[in-house]
Amino acid sequence: MTAHLIVMVAAAAVTFAFTPLYRRIAFRLGAVDVPEAGDRKVHRDPTPTSGGVAIFAGVAAGFLTARFLGSFDALFTTSTEPLGVIAASLFLVIVGIVDDVRGMRAPAKLAAQAIAAGIIVLSGVQFLFFWLPGVGLVSLSIDLAALLTVVWTVAVINGVNLIDGLDGLAAGVTAIAAGALFVYAFQAADGQPTVATLVPMLVFGACVGFLPHNFNPAKIFMGDTGSMLLGLLLASSTVSGVGRTIEPKFSDVAGLIVPVLLPLFVLAIPLADVGFAITRRAKAGKPVFHADKSHIHHWLLEMAQSHRRAVLVMWSWSAMLASAAMVLSIGYGTGPRIVAGAIVVVLVASIVFVPRVLRREGPAGPGDAAEPAGAKARWE
Repeated sequence: MTAHLIVMVAAAAVTFAFTPLYRRIAFRLGAVDVPEAGDRKVHRDPTPTSGGVAIFAGVAAGFLTARFLGSFDALFTTSTEPLGVIAASLFLVIVGIVDDVRGMRAPAKLAAQAIAAGIIVLSGVQFLFFWLPGVGLVSLSIDLAALLTVVWTVAVINGVNLIDGLDGLAAGVTAIAAGALFVYAFQAADGQPTVATLVPMLVFGACVGFLPHNFNPAKIFMGDTGSMLLGLLLASSTVSGVGRTIEPKFSDVAGLIVPVLLPLFVLAIPLADVGFAITRRAKAGKPVFHADKSHIHHWLLEMAQSHRRAVLVMWSWSAMLASAAMVLSIGYGTGPRIVAGAIVVVLVASIVFVPRVLRREGPAGPGDAAEPAGAKARWE
C-alpha cells in the first residue's frame, strides 16, 4: 500500500505543479476554447484547453516513480502491459492535442481510439476470462478477447469524454471511479502490485492534482486530450483488474456478480449518458456524433441553476454507486448486501428529490447561475 501511495502522490504533485505552466503553453499553441454566441458551451470567457497534457505528465511521473521503486520490479520486468498503457496514452494525448488545437472529425477520433485500444491489447491488456454466476469461469478466445477489449475501451473513452461538460466533473467522477477500482483490485490481488492496482492510483493522483485548476471557475480545461486519456486509463484498469478475475474468494451470491458489474457500477453515469445520447440522436434522425446540450450534466445544471452544485451532485451520485460496488467487493453475507442496498435506495431517492429541491432553491449566489464558467461537452 505504501508504494501505491507514493506513486499516487508523485502523480498528484507533478500534475498540480505542471498545470499552470502548461496553461501558458496552451495559449501560445492556440489551444483555447472560445465561446461564441448561440453555441452549446456553458462558459463565457476564452479558456485554455488540452490540460490533459498536464494529467499525462503526472501519470508518466508516477510510472517513472513506480519503475524505480523495488515494490514494482516484478511488474515492469515480467510484463509489457505498463509499456503498452503508457504508449497508448502518449498516442491519444498527441491526437487530443491536434483535436483541441485544430479540431478533428468524429470518425477520425474514433479510429484513433480504436488504435490506442489495439496498442494495449498487443501489450497484453485484454479480457481473458471472467466469472458469471450460474455459468462459472468463461474463457474467451484470442479474437473475441481482443474485440471485446477494443469495444469496451472505446466505450469508456467516449463515456468520460461525454461527461466533460462542466468544470471538474470529468476529473472528479474519474477520480471516484479510479479509487473504487483500486480498492477492488488491491484486495483481489492480495496487495500485490499489478497494472490493475498501479494505474487507478496514478489516475486518482493525477485527477486530484488537476482539480484545483479545473474546478469552477476553471482556469484550464482538460479537453479531449485529458478526457480520452482518462477514459483509456480507466478502461485499462477495468480490463486488467476485472477481465482477469477467476473465481471470487467468497461464496456470497452478491459477491459473485461484482467482477462483472464493478466497472458498470463505477462508470454507470458516463456510460448511461452515452446510451441516452445515442438513443436521443437516433430518434431525432441525427448522426450519433452530433453534438447537443441535452446530456445529464446539462439537465442537472438547468435544474440546479448553479455550476458547482450540479457538479457536486454528480460527484455524490458517482460516489454512491462506487461505494455500493466496493461494499459488495470487499465483504460477504447479508450485511454487505443490506449496506449496498441502502446506498442504492439513498441514490434513487436523491435522483428523484434533489433536482426538485435545487429547482426550488434557485441560484446559489451571484455569478453562479445562468451561464457560469465551465467546459463544453467534448464528444462531438
